Amino acid sequence: MLDFVPVTPDMYEEASECLKKAGRRACEYSFANNYAWRELYGTHICIYKGFYIFMTRTPVFSFPAGDVSDRDTLAEIIGLMREYAAANDMPFVIYNATEEDILLLKELFGGEFTYSPDEDSFDYIYEASALAQLRGKKYHSKRNHLAKIENYSYEYSALKSSDFDDCMALAARLYRENGTESRSLAAEQTAIQTFFECFDRFSLSGGILRIDKKAAAFTIGERILPDTLDIHIEKADTAFDGTYAAINSFYAQQAVSGYEGLVYINREEDMGIEGLRKAKRSYHPAFMLKKHAAVFGKDMLL
Repeated sequence: MLDFVPVTPDMYEEASECLKKAGRRACEYSFANNYAWRELYGTHICIYKGFYIFMTRTPVFSFPAGDVSDRDTLAEIIGLMREYAAANDMPFVIYNATEEDILLLKELFGGEFTYSPDEDSFDYIYEASALAQLRGKKYHSKRNHLAKIENYSYEYSALKSSDFDDCMALAARLYRENGTESRSLAAEQTAIQTFFECFDRFSLSGGILRIDKKAAAFTIGERILPDTLDIHIEKADTAFDGTYAAINSFYAQQAVSGYEGLVYINREEDMGIEGLRKAKRSYHPAFMLKKHAAVFGKDMLL
């Protein structure tokens, strides 16, 4: 049977090898993300025969991340996942299955799974150069919004360890101002702290925007594929006009110039939040990375 254990930083190197082989662009397939949000989702992971699988508290499984050309091992692992679910009296549900994953499941298991799209979890994938340059008519309003930052005495720089305390102070203040009753916002504070604690170990990068020398916005990202940067965190003080537009654009410029071969920026899902959905659509994604729930047999979708 597969052995799922709580995720710890010591698993990073082995997990990274599996994720490199998998070549998955979805935000869930970042070890840094899995570790940082472990308390909210109750994340447990298993590494088996070169594949990385994580399971959340719900409980649901991820699609195994590894070299899927090894069909025999992939089929074995999914069979073991089914046995694990049955032994623990759990429905067998695989979340974050892409359209390519569905084809694999149909190839290996025929019609044993049913599939339903999870639109709230679709990732917004943008052309990195488009976010960096904001050229053309469709970005006219974004350029106008970005220009508002010129009204302030601002400075942007790549994140370094000496900035972390100022970023945490900004995040804590915004959390207090936005209300502390939200469990997900509380978990975000832990996630931000975790990203900073493991910043170098997990090969993260980021940027900070200062206004009058005080932190006004920051972002944290990770190159999850040679051609794709994932944005893990973006926080900004909206008391200053243009802060979100500025941190978005400036970090995209930093990434494009700093990462050779970068093509895409994944700004992750909108979680069904209408305001967030509107904001992400306004930046004109190159495509949506569609994800589905794959439910085995007669198990009920949670």
